[in-house]
Amino acid sequence: MNHDTYLNSYLADILATAKNVAVVGASPDDKRPSHWISGFLLGKGYHVFPVNPLHRGERILGQQVYGSLAEISEPVHLVDVFRRTECLAGIVDEVLAMSPRPLAIWCQLGIRDDAAAEKAEEAGISMVMNRALVSEYPLVYERLHPGSAQGHAA
Repeated sequence: MNHDTYLNSYLADILATAKNVAVVGASPDDKRPSHWISGFLLGKGYHVFPVNPLHRGERILGQQVYGSLAEISEPVHLVDVFRRTECLAGIVDEVLAMSPRPLAIWCQLGIRDDAAAEKAEEAGISMVMNRALVSEYPLVYERLHPGSAQGHAA
């Protein structure tokens, strides 16, 4: 897949079908994007699983923090990645070891590894790279409210 651009329908499908989201690289620091994106997702009704081995057993936004994806006992539909690009291949390996496997991996701005994406996609996992999830969320609103006037805030 070409990861330079994505169809709106592709992004909307991922965000609309995911209910359980693991946030890899979640931070308890409310100045960090992973923290406020976790809060955004919680506010939109997603079940959020913060993942950060440095904060295992603590709570972020009231949610238990896991040390790894393998520690999460519930199915995860989407893995939202807030780690450096060089960590992505290892995260994909963790995702591939999960059962059931998540439907998609979403890499935030600045995170792109085409080889890791190819490996995930060959296993049937959708990939989004170098995109801000919160910026794409209006696509879900449009999907849930067809015919709504454009230009209005969601």
